[in-house]
Amino acid sequence: MVKKLNKMSEEKKTGAQLSGTVKESASQIWLAGLGAFAKAQEEGGTVFEALVREGTSIQRKTQAAAEEKISEATSRMANMATDISSKASGQWDKLENIFEERVSKALNKLGVPSAKDIDVLIKRIDELNANVARLSAKGGTAPRPAAKKAPAKRAARKSA
Repeated sequence: MVKKLNKMSEEKKTGAQLSGTVKESASQIWLAGLGAFAKAQEEGGTVFEALVREGTSIQRKTQAAAEEKISEATSRMANMATDISSKASGQWDKLENIFEERVSKALNKLGVPSAKDIDVLIKRIDELNANVARLSAKGGTAPRPAAKKAPAKRAARKSA
């Protein structure tokens, strides 16, 4: 079309000739459009199917990438939760130890024996029971401790 217009300008055609050339060009453009439309109709089905296949492929790739990212995020969150849990557990243990120490100190100040003190007493009682059993097995009687005399203050009270 451009070539024809260039030729016309070179030849300096009249208005009627220019009008005929423009009509002819418009007709050719119209026919080219109809040809493109017909070609698109013929190949439209195959082009559409190709686009569907390509879209499906892209969707699969995108979905796989999204699942991978979700998996990574889930893994990171699980690791963070584990770290936080272990830190919290450690802090809780420290708090528990501090509490136990303070309670133990308070009970000790009040004169309440600790578990260690009671264990020592139980061992001592077991030793004494073993000694008594040995002495009883020998046939002898265990020596009795001498009776303690009452302190002087008590005697003085009784007489008064």
